[in-house]
Amino acid sequence: MINEIYFKNFPELESERLSLRKLELTDAPEVQVIRSDEKVMIYMDSERQLTTQHSEKFISVKLKMYEERTGIFWAIIEKSTNKFMGDFAFFKIDGKNSRAEIGYTLKPEFWGNGFMQEAMFKIFDFGFNELNLHSLEANINPENKNSRAILTKMGFQKEAYFRENYYYNGEYLDSEIYSLLKSQFQKAEKNKE
Repeated sequence: MINEIYFKNFPELESERLSLRKLELTDAPEVQVIRSDEKVMIYMDSERQLTTQHSEKFISVKLKMYEERTGIFWAIIEKSTNKFMGDFAFFKIDGKNSRAEIGYTLKPEFWGNGFMQEAMFKIFDFGFNELNLHSLEANINPENKNSRAILTKMGFQKEAYFRENYYYNGEYLDSEIYSLLKSQFQKAEKNKE
């Protein structure tokens, strides 16, 4: 069962280089910059956010999911500069089965520096050891090699390949599903030490 206390007090987290705080409406301009960038959105299979109002609506939906206990959405902040770097989410939280899906974005200027992996280690540690999740799921576009690489580096295993299961922008697209179990993550944590 999910530890419900984290839906009363938002779980702000910190790693060596990152602060992970609640995503707020005031973050809309930064979210819009990321989610309007073609390099970021190419494999997201969702509409680019071309206005700040679009991003405000996006964030409002995410904040409502937190209130409904079905999602937790963090802003990823670089501690040394206080720059907004991206976002990370647990969503479709299933309390009965202790499972959540993950989603994430990062500004291209921060790619290739291990920031997302650092955020994932901290957030997964929280998810498995504090929130009491049993498993995480990621649904990616099969063309997204970078996302696949970080997921497998974090210990995720491919569970499924769905052909043309998602309709977007006038065509049916394929999906790959990856999952990570608490036991796998704990093993990876021990190997990291």
